[in-house]
Amino acid sequence: MFKTIRNAFKVKELKNKLLYTFMMLVVIRFGSALPIPGVRTDFFANWFAKQTTDVFGFFNAMTGGSFSQMSIFALSITPYITSSIIIQLLTIAIPKLEELQKDGEDGRKKIQEYTRYVTVGLALIESSAMAIGFGRQGLLADYNAWNIIVAIVTMTTGSALLMWIGEQITDKGVGNGISIVLLLNILSSVPSDIRNLYFKFVFGQDIPVAALRLAIVVLVIVAMVVFVIVLNDAERRIPVQYSKKMVGRKLVGGQASSIPLKVNTAGVMPVIFASSIMSFPVVISQFIPAMQQGWSGHLMKLLNSGSWCRPSEPIYSIGLLVYIILIVLFAYFYTSIAFNPLEVANNMKKQGGFIPGIRPGKPTSEYLNKILNYIVFIGAVGLIVVCVVPVIFSGLFDMSRISFSGTSLIIIVGVVLETIKAIESQMLVRYYKGFLND
Repeated sequence: MFKTIRNAFKVKELKNKLLYTFMMLVVIRFGSALPIPGVRTDFFANWFAKQTTDVFGFFNAMTGGSFSQMSIFALSITPYITSSIIIQLLTIAIPKLEELQKDGEDGRKKIQEYTRYVTVGLALIESSAMAIGFGRQGLLADYNAWNIIVAIVTMTTGSALLMWIGEQITDKGVGNGISIVLLLNILSSVPSDIRNLYFKFVFGQDIPVAALRLAIVVLVIVAMVVFVIVLNDAERRIPVQYSKKMVGRKLVGGQASSIPLKVNTAGVMPVIFASSIMSFPVVISQFIPAMQQGWSGHLMKLLNSGSWCRPSEPIYSIGLLVYIILIVLFAYFYTSIAFNPLEVANNMKKQGGFIPGIRPGKPTSEYLNKILNYIVFIGAVGLIVVCVVPVIFSGLFDMSRISFSGTSLIIIVGVVLETIKAIESQMLVRYYKGFLND
């Protein structure tokens, strides 16, 4: 990885792109420290510190600490991520969007335009809810219409600006801009989490005990990172043979290829879907105190990941089982969206390709679907391991709001590997052009 980055700085074009990306990230960090006008940041910091749920902690990690500081980037790019998921799901239900998705570059630009509109709409709704809901509790220095409007406009504009910066990084920088912005936000919370882990397990202990605890913590983190890397890159390759055909007087074709089926086809999306469904009622309950009383209060604790795996209240760990079931269901659901075996089988048939031992057409589709069901289950189990281990760790040792949880870890590893591959591909293209010009 470091060798790739070092070589990239030797190429002027890539060096400029990397510097541009770095400057945009600096702008984001400056923006994360600018408070919203008319907002009592001390009030919100105290309110956030009193929260016992992990929902807002995870959201704060996604925003790079901007949420707890109530900065202009308090919403971060979460509206954009939600908007992308909504548009992606709507492509299944709306034929016009499905046609646009298959329409090449022009269709992609149109879908991107719709995504921007939905992003601004979601940011407006979220900022309005936060300004009004938290404003009544004392977030605003003066709870009046002007301060509410200023807070709404500031948060909505900040989210739109981050979306624009992400798109600029994609066009003029390196890698996927939105993913890099999200990566920066998560990594910005890692130093404080490491400090918390140190004071929780190492500080004040005898040297042998401190060394042993430190080694265990480091070993667990390294093992989780390695496991995520393996899970992210693992794939099942289906061999494909293409038949020979006459083109003029020449016999062409006959080459062998393969269809790479990723074990974790759905990526981090099943985890995000499952977390969103379970955290939504918990977030709403923070604005409605009545939902935190009686049976609804017990239900909220059941849905709250901060209550799972705690020895004092084992009954609430049932929520963890619901969470695991949702991950498996969404893994199959999202894979069915991302990969269509029937379409792949038809394309292979048109190109004269076939899987050895399997007839083209419907039998090929059924075979791919069978293999896909197996590897999706394996990928779902891998996601469960990555997500459950930090939850168990947090519950047993009372460590909440750790940024490098399962979801964050998958995002970090995935974005880093994606960015490194993007740099390597650009270097490859550059050297290839140089070879042609020589």
